[in-house]
Amino acid sequence: MKKSAARQSAPLRDTYRHGDLYRALLDAGIQLATEGGPQAVVLREATRRAGVAPNAAYRHFESRQALLEAVRKAGLAAVARSMEAQLAAIPPGKDAKAAASDALRAVGRGYMRFAREHSGLFRAAFAPPEPVEEVSPDPAKAGDSGLNPFQLLGAAIDRMQEAGLMPPERRPGAEFLAWSAVHGLALLVIDGPLRNLPAARIDALGERLLDMVEKGL
Repeated sequence: MKKSAARQSAPLRDTYRHGDLYRALLDAGIQLATEGGPQAVVLREATRRAGVAPNAAYRHFESRQALLEAVRKAGLAAVARSMEAQLAAIPPGKDAKAAASDALRAVGRGYMRFAREHSGLFRAAFAPPEPVEEVSPDPAKAGDSGLNPFQLLGAAIDRMQEAGLMPPERRPGAEFLAWSAVHGLALLVIDGPLRNLPAARIDALGERLLDMVEKGL
């Protein structure tokens, strides 16, 4: 009994002997965000889940905000992978116009689907104010393609223009308009007055919104 009790009350470690402490703390932060959004990302709780003493975390994250920033970037990368999964599901062999239309809808659908299925991490991904310059390339925010969500949307809109579905003069800034529409619906669904709608109704609204975005470009 004494040995068992000693094992259960073993002190927390100051070092991480079984892998990468940075990754363990980040994974804990991602789990916290998934469970409770950005406000749940607390450095002390992340160290507890990683099984190390609180001071050990400061070698990798100097503050709670530093951990949240890493979680935010990981969340953006996860959003990008959700968008990429929808792109990968597009059947091959379509003409340029149909393929461009499908690509635009796929990135929007993947974005909204992630918001609904992983709302806590989605909230964390967009927790701090993100200036325009932060949508530039950053591997920590990218999916498997090397593109972040904003860049995936931009690439889809480029295809719309190249396929003749969008006048060139309307191309500048189109990402921001499309992004605003899709992100707005996502927030209404996860945090706003649409959150109690049946899933089928939300899906239908999402498709209508994508119709509007595509026609509006």
